[in-house]
Amino acid sequence: MQWRRQELRIGFTNGCFDILHPGHVKVLTAARGACDRLIVGLNSDASAQRLKGEGRPVQDERARAEVLAALKAVDLVVLFEEDTPIKLIAQVRPSVLVKGGDYTREQVIGHEIVEANGGEVMLVDILAGFSTTSLVKRAREGKA
Repeated sequence: MQWRRQELRIGFTNGCFDILHPGHVKVLTAARGACDRLIVGLNSDASAQRLKGEGRPVQDERARAEVLAALKAVDLVVLFEEDTPIKLIAQVRPSVLVKGGDYTREQVIGHEIVEANGGEVMLVDILAGFSTTSLVKRAREGKA
């Protein structure tokens, strides 16, 4: 990877990013602040449905990828089909692995790989009151 040859600090985060909200933006912005290039692993439609259930994702993978790629904080979006991004993390070997603070370091998929390669796990405090699941529920109940 050219970024590694340029000795740039590569960051990685992942998720479904079904309906982008301020909580997502906070994590992505903080992630980008901790690295030179940010890669976002995006759950495919099939993967997101397995994780989130019937009726999800609300937006298809192409729409979700397009919105993420348009953000200044994001340098690259990579779709993955599996339930977790472990293979992608092993391939990328990021210097920093970023997730929301609703996870513990031990719960972050790939933390062992990143730390074994000298990288770090960064947890970003989440914004209370923002979750795609709650937004979808409210919209479906007509309480948007």
